[in-house]
Amino acid sequence: MHSTNCGCKGIRTCLRCEAEESKRHLLQKNELIHYDFIYDPVLKSAVPEVENGTQKSFVFPGIFLWENFVSEDEERELIARMDQDVWRESQSGRRKQDFGPKVNFKKRRVHAGNFTGLPAISRHLVDRMSKSPQLASFKPVEQCNLDYDPQRGSAIDPHLDDSWLWGEHLVTINLLSDTVLTMSLDQGWGDMDDGEVRVAVHVPRRSLIVLYGEARHRWKHAIHRKDIHSRRVCSTFRELSEEFLQGGEHEKLGSELLDIALRFRGVPL
Repeated sequence: MHSTNCGCKGIRTCLRCEAEESKRHLLQKNELIHYDFIYDPVLKSAVPEVENGTQKSFVFPGIFLWENFVSEDEERELIARMDQDVWRESQSGRRKQDFGPKVNFKKRRVHAGNFTGLPAISRHLVDRMSKSPQLASFKPVEQCNLDYDPQRGSAIDPHLDDSWLWGEHLVTINLLSDTVLTMSLDQGWGDMDDGEVRVAVHVPRRSLIVLYGEARHRWKHAIHRKDIHSRRVCSTFRELSEEFLQGGEHEKLGSELLDIALRFRGVPL
């Protein structure tokens, strides 16, 4: 059972359901040792949050940040178009709109279902992405819009995205407010092996951020509740893994899904 007022299930909670007796035990957190860093996009390195001489900067590959990817006018239009569609309740105080195939990750099954493609308004965004060498071959097959609100206690817990269906690049456009993407490694890093290493990546409003390589496959990513200060909307685009591309085991299905996606006639599922 979960609250009828939110979309939280299992161990997920938001401000709407945390007062429920059945959820209170989930709020008891075991505090781990943390080593905190801030991502420097110029140096492409993680630098210590506090300069105490005991922690040293280290190279942090796998992040591409494109500031002012959309203009203020484009942002207004994107939000207006999204708000014309239905937002569905999701986990941890988020709301969502899905444009993608029907997937069962546990059973590794995927089919088109009612998928009608990415939304029309995303066509020019995808075209613009392809102008960057980093995303020249990026062909998204799924778009997920998420709506965060501090009044709902919105957040997303540390996680790794699936890599059976989804490919190398995770591409997110950040709208309406700045936020922080927290990268974390449970097992530590280098001589910091007795606790969790966290790297705070500051993501400006209207920017695009790409995770790839180790940042995509090794480091978990999260948006913590404390980093949502006003409404934040993001659109995350995912590509297919090699298994669904030319020469892969499921090449035919992948081709079908891409054909649907890139017609840009989608409505949220």
